[in-house]
Amino acid sequence: MNLLAFDTSTDAMSIAVGRGTGAQQRLWQHSAAGGAQASSTLIPAILELMAQAGLGWGDLDAIAFGAGPGAFTGLRTACAVAQGLALGAIMPPGRAALQLLPVDTLLAVAEEARLQHAAPAGGPLQVLALLDARMDEIYAAAYAFDGQNWTQCEDYRLAHPEDLQLPPGWQAHEVLLAGNAFAQYGDRLLCAPGAPRCTALPTAAAMLRLAPELLARGLAVPPDLALPTYIRDKVAQTTAERAATKAASPPPPPRPAA
Repeated sequence: MNLLAFDTSTDAMSIAVGRGTGAQQRLWQHSAAGGAQASSTLIPAILELMAQAGLGWGDLDAIAFGAGPGAFTGLRTACAVAQGLALGAIMPPGRAALQLLPVDTLLAVAEEARLQHAAPAGGPLQVLALLDARMDEIYAAAYAFDGQNWTQCEDYRLAHPEDLQLPPGWQAHEVLLAGNAFAQYGDRLLCAPGAPRCTALPTAAAMLRLAPELLARGLAVPPDLALPTYIRDKVAQTTAERAATKAASPPPPPRPAA
């Protein structure tokens, strides 16, 4: 299976091309700064990786992209680039148009954390995936891995760190917290005291590992039906809201005397 995957939902841009199947698959990867820079660097980096892999657009089985949740501009960039590449691809005679696979960024976080955490013998794992949503909030979703596939246990959530809760029946000592929210909100995450924490991002390599099962479930869509996943309808705080957030934040520690 030949796949291209990329994600620009966070401050990091991640791209990967996979050629072949299973143990025979070869992988080409690229990572760089994301954010506003991704719109100008994503396509050249994709073209370079495709050339390194020796693949043309007609060789691909699908293009996977990080659909969200995440930074609004990054989600729009990834979706628009995926659509443009798929619509412009010249496919071999008899091949249908190139399909797109929107991948849940929080699921990609869980999968990346699974590899880093090295669950024993590919055993079961429960992950609460967390991405910094800015504006004093976190994107979160809960996933369970049964040793082969992932199941989403609760819908996406957008919440203040203190308000996050584990799904009913989950125990803190059995959960892995994963994501990029710990540096900013770590002391305020009270939902799973003592649970291990794994810093992880929604990497393109994780998306490639997820892709075969997602494709088998029929989740690929034509380019014109691919959409980002937004769970927030507000992109910035007002001046008053920023002032209130700053006032509520604990004061910085005193500086040592000179």
